[in-house]
Amino acid sequence: MIEADAANRWQQIVTFPDGERLLVNNADLDAPSVPFPREQTYPPEYTEAIAALKEQHQQELERLQQELRIGLQSEATARAEEQVQEQLLTLQNLYKQQREQNIQLQQRLDEMEGLRKLEIENQQLKQRIQDLENAVEQRPSLRDAARTQQWGNTMTQQATKALKKQVKQALEKTIDLRSLAVEPPKENAQECLRLMGMALKNLASAMNNTQALEAAAIILGSEPTPIAIAYRAEQLSMLPQAVSEIRAVLAKPGCTWQEFWNVAQEYELIKSDYWAELTTQETDLITTLQKASSQPDTIGFGSIVAHADPYRTLYVERGEVVEDLGEELVVAWDCWKEQSKKADRYFRDELRFWKGEKQ
Repeated sequence: MIEADAANRWQQIVTFPDGERLLVNNADLDAPSVPFPREQTYPPEYTEAIAALKEQHQQELERLQQELRIGLQSEATARAEEQVQEQLLTLQNLYKQQREQNIQLQQRLDEMEGLRKLEIENQQLKQRIQDLENAVEQRPSLRDAARTQQWGNTMTQQATKALKKQVKQALEKTIDLRSLAVEPPKENAQECLRLMGMALKNLASAMNNTQALEAAAIILGSEPTPIAIAYRAEQLSMLPQAVSEIRAVLAKPGCTWQEFWNVAQEYELIKSDYWAELTTQETDLITTLQKASSQPDTIGFGSIVAHADPYRTLYVERGEVVEDLGEELVVAWDCWKEQSKKADRYFRDELRFWKGEKQ
């Protein structure tokens, strides 16, 4: 009988019936009823440590499996996005090709439409030729040819006289564009002149007519060049809106110069044009607002100023304060009107009143 554990795992301490105790190898024992331990046994503290290590190992395996799954999902997502991008690029190329084909088809249709019109005109000319041939075949005999020729000449002369008379009457009723530029119509004069100027400009371009171009320049008040006329026409196209907005702000109760200037500065290039459209009461109101906004003792909004530093080039130049920012003022310089930068910011002590005002 095994009554005690041996000092090692390959031997056992066996007690025999006669009381003898011996250390016997496990291989020399035959005891089917007593299962020998097949696995290595450890003390309890080792068993807990081994269990903790196994748990940690299992958690590490699960974490690696999770990261592997996430990596596979990310790779699949990236591959799917790449495929979608390729499909979008393919669709865009197809759309571009389709649009080019549509443009080509539209051009082809336009060409076919032009050919169809030419065919119609050709048919009309053929019909006219046929009518003339029929008229020639039905003309009177040779003995009446002289009489017929004389009658045709008479009709031609009468038709010429009638045509000249109609042309003369039409010319008498035409408008002299030069006189129209000097004395424009009373109703919506600037818009009428702008439309007539653009019509003359288009006519000059289509017929290469220098006189029409000069007339358009006179009406619009610009140089007789297509670019100058187009630029001037674009300016005048803003005139109705400018007059409408300026009159709207002037009609507000308690209108101030700053409110008026916020609108008027957008149309500074056509100031002379919209000024001519305003009534006397409106121009007087603008002048009153400007005078009321000026402060004789302190440089502020509306003041006419120059730079205070005598060594600056702006010391002899004239400018107007167009915006008061509190500590700083925005000055629009007359000498900068033709430049891209028309105004700049300055402190009050950097400016002085312009000559003629209080120094």
